Amino acid sequence: MKPHILETTTIINKPLETVFDFFSKAENLNELTPPELQFKILTPLPIRMFPGTLIEYRIKLNGIPFNWKTKISAWEPPYRFVDEQLKGPYVRWHHTHTFKSIDAHTTEMTDRVEYLAPGWILEPIITALFVRKRVEAIFAYREEKLKAIFS
Repeated sequence: MKPHILETTTIINKPLETVFDFFSKAENLNELTPPELQFKILTPLPIRMFPGTLIEYRIKLNGIPFNWKTKISAWEPPYRFVDEQLKGPYVRWHHTHTFKSIDAHTTEMTDRVEYLAPGWILEPIITALFVRKRVEAIFAYREEKLKAIFS
């Protein structure tokens, strides 16, 4: 089954290195995740990021707790990194973070997520009714928090 794709671009009025540095600290995910997900990093902090880094979290989706394990599959500071779900609520979650300097004081950050919900033959219906809205809401929250953090 073909994954769904969500792509968002955020313009941040800070230099590329400052923005990438913020994202290189896994603990900052707490600030970017909606509170109703009750997001918690289980891996001891600080986490050193490199290709192969494993990070474990706990989240709640619709009140149901999930353990989530991701792997940093690409780490190219300060331009790009990729995290992929190894275990969690999705059949597939592949999140590419791309950072581009627009000028000395402005960064364009793009999130591209390829995701596939569980449900096999019912997956398209489950995604259309529930999952797409949730994923879009998470990234809308993230964009608003980034604007507040970097204002």
